[in-house]
Amino acid sequence: MKKNNANSDAPKPLDLDLRPGQSIELLKELHILTREGKLNQDSRRKLKQVLHLFQFIEKILKELSEEDAGKSSNVAAGKPADVHASHMGLTLADHGAGKSYLGFIVYDLFFKALSQGHIYGIETRAELVEASRALAQRLDFKRMVFLNTSVAESSQSDQMPAQIDVVTALHACDTATDDAIAFGLLKKARAMVLVPCCQAEVAAKLRQNKALNLSRTPLAELWRHPLHTREIGSQLTNVLRCLYLESKGYTVTVTELVGWEHSMKNELILARYTGRPKAGAADRLQALLTEFGLTESLASRYP
Repeated sequence: MKKNNANSDAPKPLDLDLRPGQSIELLKELHILTREGKLNQDSRRKLKQVLHLFQFIEKILKELSEEDAGKSSNVAAGKPADVHASHMGLTLADHGAGKSYLGFIVYDLFFKALSQGHIYGIETRAELVEASRALAQRLDFKRMVFLNTSVAESSQSDQMPAQIDVVTALHACDTATDDAIAFGLLKKARAMVLVPCCQAEVAAKLRQNKALNLSRTPLAELWRHPLHTREIGSQLTNVLRCLYLESKGYTVTVTELVGWEHSMKNELILARYTGRPKAGAADRLQALLTEFGLTESLASRYP
């Protein structure tokens, strides 16, 4: 009798390299694992993205912890220091949190072992916020706070501290990534970790002025066809964001999050605050806005 071939989409035994002490219960609660501890192909992709992103975030959190420890040592030794208010521990704001996969895993793998520090999940869908609050309570993740508000409005919330150390936005859609950047600047974020998604705003602006731009510059041929409009709009959006961050005193690295086979929204922007604006970044930003006919429509986006 012939054996049936196993369905490739059927749940598979857990074979990922999980960290020592990582909560299997959390992965089950997030429905990344089945109750039997198995992983299907779709969940495997999702978990791979989040764990890979966590590696970047963990490196930043460790660097910031070391910086704070050094500053505290200076103060203890009576030396003057520009000390970050670290007595409450590190703070991380996760924008467009959704079901808070990222926030929960960062807390589980980094914050849980500490006696201080908070993660703030920001999400507009009330049912997801309530579910995250309930899950945090069940898991005794006491230093997780969930806000039912938009990214743009979250900076005014009295539940948020005056300063946030790390801002994350994993696939925050369209202008929500820009709102996360504005939030980070207002809260004097020491680092931002951004994976943009659905960058439609600039493409829409390019589409509106297409005929005028075609008569003005041969560069408009780059976005004459609808597919190219979308692609150029997405590329230009992220270039403008990087220049804006550099003009505000951040060093910026752009890389891939994971392989393209796992996600088409794969660009990862890492920004670390140095307080030294990159020479010429603001001028190049304005020059690009002018060249692409976006100065008026995006003036408020890049003040």
